[in-house]
Amino acid sequence: MANELDFRGKQVLVVGGSSGIGNGIAQAFRARGAQVAVCGTRAHAAEYSPEEGSDLAGLSYAQLDVSNAGAIEAFTPSFDRLDILVLAQGAVIYRRGEFEMAGFRKVVEVNLMSLMACATRFHSMLRDARGALIMVSSTAAYHSTMGNPAYNASKTGAVGLTRTLGEAWAEDGIRVNGIAPGLVDTKMTKVTTDNPKRLEGALARIPLRRLGTPADMAGAALFLASPLSSYIIGQTLVVDGGLIL
Repeated sequence: MANELDFRGKQVLVVGGSSGIGNGIAQAFRARGAQVAVCGTRAHAAEYSPEEGSDLAGLSYAQLDVSNAGAIEAFTPSFDRLDILVLAQGAVIYRRGEFEMAGFRKVVEVNLMSLMACATRFHSMLRDARGALIMVSSTAAYHSTMGNPAYNASKTGAVGLTRTLGEAWAEDGIRVNGIAPGLVDTKMTKVTTDNPKRLEGALARIPLRRLGTPADMAGAALFLASPLSSYIIGQTLVVDGGLIL
């Protein structure tokens, strides 16, 4: 019987794949035989460290600042075909920075505007390969996050964009779906995980009583990119240990 999770011969690009959830997804595809390229904000792969949740071994790295629409348009990939595109870029500003319009715009630019910019930039390659597009949003799309209006609005928008592109691009043979992670142990969640009292409260709200890991998110991405999900489009799969139940 064929192994539906064998990605040998497939080319994957993970935007935001230099650390955190995106990095976990990138390494999961590499472990299953894919050629994997990742994009991050720093000039060189050597500028990332394992302490930050970065493992770039075996991955092709390129710099891309997704907050710059022109940089996305001008980006020249190192590959000539693309089977799977994962958009895992993300930004958040704490201490009420998102209530200032400059902060609000910055977060929305990265978390929502760049999703559409990247999706359209690689649309023709995905169409040619009859490929898959996976957008990483957040469970924040399904409830209020009082201190982070831009993060919330952008992640809610990402779920809507996933639905809409799922319908619009199905005729091109592109399957568009998404993942909504809950509380995952990455550098972006240190504000919670490094605060014992806040972490205890968070774990109490998760039925599985543990944080998610990038590997947990990778499992969902592998499924959504594989033939196992061949009849699924426009859906955002909540992967949160039961947090929002």
